[in-house]
Amino acid sequence: MLTRYNAIDIEDALRAATPPPPFPPVRDRAAWSAIRRQLGEEEVQAILRQAEEDARTPIPALPASLYLEFKREGRREGYQQPRSQRRELLRNLALAECLAGEGRFLDPILDLAWAICEESSWALPAHQVELADMQRPVIDLGAAMTALELAELDLLLGDQLDPRLGKRIRDEVDRRCLTPYLTRHDFWWLHNSNRRSVNNWTAVCNGGVAGAALYLEPDPARLAEILARAARSLDDYLDTFDPDGGSSEGPGYWDYGFGYYTVLAHLVEQRTEGRIDFLRGERMRQIASYPMRTVLSRGAYVNFSDCRSNITYSRAHLAFLAQRLELPELASLAWEQPSQHRRANLTWGLRSLFWQPPADVPHAFTPSRHDWFSGMMWMIARYDPADPQALVLAAKGGHNQEMHNQNDVGNIIVHVGGESVIADIGQGRYTRAYFGPERYEHLVNSSLGHSVPVVNGQLQAPGRQHAAQLLEHVASDRQDTLALELKDAYPEAAGLASLRRRVTLHREAPRGWVELEDAVEFAEAPGDFETALTTFGRVELGEDALILYGLRGKLRVAFDANLVTARMDLFEGVELSTGPADVRRVAFALKEPAYAATIRLEIVPI
Repeated sequence: MLTRYNAIDIEDALRAATPPPPFPPVRDRAAWSAIRRQLGEEEVQAILRQAEEDARTPIPALPASLYLEFKREGRREGYQQPRSQRRELLRNLALAECLAGEGRFLDPILDLAWAICEESSWALPAHQVELADMQRPVIDLGAAMTALELAELDLLLGDQLDPRLGKRIRDEVDRRCLTPYLTRHDFWWLHNSNRRSVNNWTAVCNGGVAGAALYLEPDPARLAEILARAARSLDDYLDTFDPDGGSSEGPGYWDYGFGYYTVLAHLVEQRTEGRIDFLRGERMRQIASYPMRTVLSRGAYVNFSDCRSNITYSRAHLAFLAQRLELPELASLAWEQPSQHRRANLTWGLRSLFWQPPADVPHAFTPSRHDWFSGMMWMIARYDPADPQALVLAAKGGHNQEMHNQNDVGNIIVHVGGESVIADIGQGRYTRAYFGPERYEHLVNSSLGHSVPVVNGQLQAPGRQHAAQLLEHVASDRQDTLALELKDAYPEAAGLASLRRRVTLHREAPRGWVELEDAVEFAEAPGDFETALTTFGRVELGEDALILYGLRGKLRVAFDANLVTARMDLFEGVELSTGPADVRRVAFALKEPAYAATIRLEIVPI
């Protein structure tokens, strides 16, 4: 798709264009005065007060021993937090200086930018592990994002700062990113790597490196070579989306990865005055529509895969895509997002000022009644999309070698009252072990931490072969159904002949209900079988029904007490990316081993 742009054509486009900068430098006071008026004086003063405080804040230290903490103890936070604080300070001070235009923050900005240039490595400890080898820099997410941040700082304030800083930024970005990008073949996220793999890294690393080059590389031929290499690699990234534009990495990594794809697409289009267009075609509209199709209720999204339960999208990102791709409903969804993105480094902090949704669109988004991603086998069924308190069912098939994989084939979310009462528990705290051989010992990555069965004591197994088969997907006014064969998601030791899961949202008055049916057949001998539901809230067990309590929503789950026994297993202090939480797994187990059995649950809002 993007490989239609070769280096020769890109070079011709670069040489033919004489565009203005993508964002106004500080000396363009008319542009920044307009941003001040847009923000309002109260918000501007709040930004300036924060900058005054930040200007007095000592630059956080990053000693070598702190970098080694990940290698020695498996902890990321010790180094990453002060490292991130440096970049947050830089963002705050740079944007405040652009808004004020008085020069009072220039020295603290110089000190911060110089300190970042002095860092031995821009790569995160989790990605490099060892102390920096100065002759062989690592391009990871952190290095690529830092390169782009410094390049945009140079655009905004370069002629106001010491000229040696501009030269230092160019030297460091070239040494750490541009030259290795062009000459080495050992970056796994890049298309020409011998051990190529593709996920959000492919978009973020290519977006950061090529984006920085668009600002800093003066040679059109060399810049064209960088952009051609990025285009080839980003084709791999686009291939990860399913035929309907879905990302199996989930909403969090969609916003992160596709966010940097969008950043680069904007810079390329602007630099070539539209001659090179990475956002061309209906495929881009499909991918950009993904956030609208993952809505559970206002501010809540389907968080399958390695995704936090409290995920939000970047308002700036959605606003730009809505305008660029003519998706007015996406602009409405943008208004529902927080005004400043969670990952608001300078790159996104800058765009949060300039990429705003139009005021003349509705400030609330209403999703469709039904959404379906055929490649991933994700179904989202809504009882009444116009009612944010109404019942929503999300279910997935897929396989157990997805990007940022969790063993969750067949998992479901049941959302009511604006919260997921039957929940995907989300993303674990990132540590060395989380991405190591012990990955599936973590509850959040194991099928034990999802609303899926345990068969003869066996959990689901990782690997592309451990996948669902689609049996049926039907959407109608009365009900939406997804039926899957789950046998292959489990190891051979489970002894399965078949395991068919059928989940249905019934749109019967007054509030609808969900039906979950698991039909198991064993191959050679009677077996043990249990299905399960995961929740964060209180569980009240009864003889033939139980109540799941959320903060606002409640569900009654009815079961056949003659066939199964219900129990609740409590996992205390599960380490999630949002902090420790207690997780409850409600199991419905056959009372006796059986050759074949069907467990049916009726899940009703109350």
